[in-house]
Amino acid sequence: MAVNKNIVLAITGASGAVYAVRLLEVLVAAGYDVHLSISASGRDVIREELELQIDLDHFQATDLLLGEAAGAGDSRIEMLKTAAGISSEDSNVLSVSQGRPGEIHYYHYRDTSAPISSGSFLTRGMVICPCSGTTLSAVANASSSNLIQRAAEVHLKERRPLVLVPRESPLSLPQLDNMRAATAAGAVVLPASPGWYQGVQTIRDLVDFIVGRICDQLDIENTLIRRWGS
Repeated sequence: MAVNKNIVLAITGASGAVYAVRLLEVLVAAGYDVHLSISASGRDVIREELELQIDLDHFQATDLLLGEAAGAGDSRIEMLKTAAGISSEDSNVLSVSQGRPGEIHYYHYRDTSAPISSGSFLTRGMVICPCSGTTLSAVANASSSNLIQRAAEVHLKERRPLVLVPRESPLSLPQLDNMRAATAAGAVVLPASPGWYQGVQTIRDLVDFIVGRICDQLDIENTLIRRWGS
């Protein structure tokens, strides 16, 4: 049986856009087809944190400086060097390559007729990275109002992996309750809290720790982090 190469990635309006851009790069480089959606708030955070202008109505991969999907690879992390202080030369972590690069398929967050809104569209899983408190609440309470939230509901009802990557700190009781409810419904809540035991030398090492752990949840082989005890 062929391995499903479809992964849904949603970028919403929480701090930590660098995690999403790096994850997108790694997934494409590893041969996975990424079905991408970006909320309006997600676009605003990308502009604020990475100084990149995203046109949600006419999105191109070059908006994220990824170039053509076929050219996406580890070298593209250069774009983060100036935007987020990440060095691509000094990092002690590596990306993983699995043959042909994947492709990026973009859907507007208001396009509720997109393929990812239906359970009949098969995927390996979905990641919301970063995951805003508003999105978390909608997922936890099954109250979707856009494509991203609907796609998350689909993954829960179809019992497919759904990884939520919140970055808020500190957390309110309602947010904790929403995380508990989302976890009870089948999602994995993976806070953007990188570990320091893997020999951190650069910011990229911290970014790759979270990206590597996300890949682990999707059962995607990677060498992004040094494993404990290795």
